[in-house]
Amino acid sequence: QVQFVESGGGLVQPGESLTLSCVASGFVFSSYAMTWYRQGPGMEREFVAEVSLGGGVTNYAESVRGRFTISRDNPKNTVYLQMSNLKSEDTGVYYCQRAGPFEDWGLGTQVTVAS
Repeated sequence: QVQFVESGGGLVQPGESLTLSCVASGFVFSSYAMTWYRQGPGMEREFVAEVSLGGGVTNYAESVRGRFTISRDNPKNTVYLQMSNLKSEDTGVYYCQRAGPFEDWGLGTQVTVAS
């Protein structure tokens, strides 16, 4: 059974930083590129970042490039998202997922950026 447990969200002020973690289980973690998605209030879920199997290649949505960093620790089955210079538009629920057409999402972790 595939599971994702996201954590690290919270309430922060604009300009501050957060690091999210996602522990995955139920599949061979090192065999998949991993992604972060987010869903803002009243919005569709959108792509944020992707990291390759070994962690050497990353890709970001234009809106977060230069502010967010995705990384992974394969022995720990964990993917991270370091977020800096957070903006109000970064508010939403953040989810991790294997790269590909999968729909088995976890509960996500809430990030709220507000002054």
